[in-house]
Amino acid sequence: MVLTPLDWLILTGFLLLPAAVALSVAGRARESLRQYFLAGGELPWWLAGTSMVATTFAADTPLAVTGIVARDGVAGNWIWWSGALGGMLSVLFFARLWRRAGILTDVAFVEIRYHGRAARLLRGFRALYLGLPVNCMIIGWVNLAMAKILEVTLGWTRLTAVFAGLALTGAYVAVSGLRGVVITDLIQFGFAMAGALAVAFFALRAPEVGGLAGLGAQLPDGTFLMLPALGEPAPGGASTLTLSVAAFAAYLGVQWWASWYPGQEPGGGGYLAQRMMSARDERHAMLATFWFALAHYCIRPWPWILAALAALVLYPDIADREAGYALIIRDHLPPGWRGLVLGGFAAAFMSTMSTQLNWGASYLVHDVYARFMRPDAGTVHYVRAARAATLGIMVLSAAVTLYLDSVRQAWELILEAGAGVGLVLILRWYWWRINAWSEVAAMVAPLIGHLALTRFTAVAFPESLLYLVAWTTACWLAVTWLTPPEPDATLAAFYRRVRPGGPGWARVAARIGEPPPPPIRGQLIDWLASLGLIYGALLGTGALVLPAGGPAWPYLGTAVAGGIILYRRIDGGVSPSR
Repeated sequence: MVLTPLDWLILTGFLLLPAAVALSVAGRARESLRQYFLAGGELPWWLAGTSMVATTFAADTPLAVTGIVARDGVAGNWIWWSGALGGMLSVLFFARLWRRAGILTDVAFVEIRYHGRAARLLRGFRALYLGLPVNCMIIGWVNLAMAKILEVTLGWTRLTAVFAGLALTGAYVAVSGLRGVVITDLIQFGFAMAGALAVAFFALRAPEVGGLAGLGAQLPDGTFLMLPALGEPAPGGASTLTLSVAAFAAYLGVQWWASWYPGQEPGGGGYLAQRMMSARDERHAMLATFWFALAHYCIRPWPWILAALAALVLYPDIADREAGYALIIRDHLPPGWRGLVLGGFAAAFMSTMSTQLNWGASYLVHDVYARFMRPDAGTVHYVRAARAATLGIMVLSAAVTLYLDSVRQAWELILEAGAGVGLVLILRWYWWRINAWSEVAAMVAPLIGHLALTRFTAVAFPESLLYLVAWTTACWLAVTWLTPPEPDATLAAFYRRVRPGGPGWARVAARIGEPPPPPIRGQLIDWLASLGLIYGALLGTGALVLPAGGPAWPYLGTAVAGGIILYRRIDGGVSPSR
C-alpha cells in the first residue's frame, strides 16, 4: 500500500499528539505515586469511562473479531459479549466499593482484606504474576495485531513494527502517568472509532461485496446468526459458520464469572479498578463503569463485524483469517483515508498499550518494590522507579510478541490460565469466610489443571473451561475450609472501611456491634434490568444492520424497558447506595 503525503501528514499528527499531552501533564505526574498511577483521584466519570473503553479497543480487537467471525460466525463474539454480565456487576456492585477502599492498586486490596504472612505472599505473587507474565502476554498480542497491520499495509517486518510502536508509547507513558494516558485516550478513542467506521464503509462499498445485500447473498445464513442454532445443520445446508451450543453455554454460563480476563475481570479488578479508584467519588466511579459497558458492548462491535463479514467475501482463501481486516485497509481505502485509518489504529494501539504499561508498573513499584524492597524511599525515587518499570515492561513484552502466532490463541490461553479464579474475586467482597489461602489456591489451580488437560487429554477451548472451573472451584473451597478464617480484627476493619452488603457479613457485623449489612436484592434487580438494556441494545443494533438479522423491535423494546427500570430505581433512590 502506498501512502500519499496527505496520509503521512495525518499519521504523523496522530503520533505527535500523545507527546504533546505527555509534556503538558508531566509536572503533575511527578508529585506522587497517587498522581502518577491514579491521576490524584480527580477524574470525572466521562473521562475515566472513556479511558476504559479506549483501553479495550486496541489493534488486536478488530483483527480478533475478524478471525472469530471467520471461524464461528457473528455468534462467535459471545466469547467476549458474555463479559457484559460481569461488567454490569462491576457497575452496580463493585464500583462504589473499589472507590470506597481508598487504595492505589487493586492488588493492595489483599492487605486490607486479609492478614499476615499469607496476605503478604498473595500480594507479592499477584503483583508479579499480573504485572509481568500476564501483562506482557496482553501487550504481546496487542503488539502482534499492530505488527500484522503494518506488515500488510506498509511492508514492515514484525520486529520493526513491534519496536516502533512500543518506543512511541513507552516514552509518553513513562513521562505522563495516568493523567496523560486518560486525556490521550479521550482523543484517541474518537479517531479510532472513525477509522473503524471508515474500514466498514469502504469494505461494504467494494464491488465484490455489494453492500449489505451482497453480504446476504454471498454468505451462508448461519454466518449472521447472533445466537447459536440448536441442533446440527442439515446435510448440504448453508449454516457452516455457527457457534456450537456447548461453546455458547461455556461462554454465557461459566466464563463471565469464572475466568479472569483484562477488561472483564469478575469483581471489577485490573485497570477497570484503577479507573474506578481514580474517579472523583463513588457516583463518578459507578457512572464511568456504566458508560464503559454501554460503549464497549453496544456501540463498538458492529463496524468490526461488518468489516469481518466483508473480509469473508473479499478474501475467502487466506490462511490467516485475522489478516483479512488489514488487507481491506491495504486494498480498498482511498488516499487520505488510509492515513486516517492507520492513525486510528495507532491511536487504539497506543491507548491500550499506555494503560497496560502504566497498570503493570503500578504493581511492580507500589506492590513489590515499595512494599517489600524500598519501603522508606521518597516520592521522587518512586516516580523514577515507575518510569523505569514502564520501560522494562515494554522491552519484555516486545520479546513475548515474537513468539505469538494469533491474537485468539493468546486470548484463549489467558482465559484458561484464570479459569475458576473469578468466583473468589467476587465472593471476597461479600463472604467473610474467604481467606488469603482461598485466593492463592484459586490462582494456582487453573495453571496446574491447564497443564494436565494439555498433556493428558484432547479437551480444547472452550469446553476446557468447564473442566478447569470445576477443578479450581473444588480446590479453593477445600483450601478455604481447611485453613483458618482471617482474624476478627482484620474482618472488622474491612467491614467498617468498605461496608459491603448482603448476608455474607451479617455474622461479622453482629460480632462487632455494627448494624447489619443492607440487603442486595435491589442491586440484583438493577443488574437484571441493566442486562436487558445492554443485550437488548446490542442484539437490536445487530438486527438492524445485519442481513437476515430478524426483527429488531423485541430487542430494542427490552433495552428501553431495562433502561426505564434502571433509571427509575437508581435515580429515584430505590436501589441501595451501598
